Amino acid sequence: MKAITLRNLPVAVTRLIRHKAATQGISLNRAVIEVLQERLGLARPSPSHEPRHHELDELAGAWSEEEAQAFDRALAGQRAIDPDLWK
Repeated sequence: MKAITLRNLPVAVTRLIRHKAATQGISLNRAVIEVLQERLGLARPSPSHEPRHHELDELAGAWSEEEAQAFDRALAGQRAIDPDLWK
């Protein structure tokens, strides 16, 4: 592999690369490679860059204990295996 030397990186770029490396526990070299691959479309964005969706957050924990148990019972009934279908 070829080595590339980068000079005069903007302070903001340096700061963000260092932050990515520190938060993901990777080397600066690995952080730069990942950013380049992501930007060039050669790799999926890392999970830290994937959007987080919070549309259903207000519903989390909204069921009473009885409602949760009724839901679990309904699911258990749907999970029953019909042996005749597997002959």
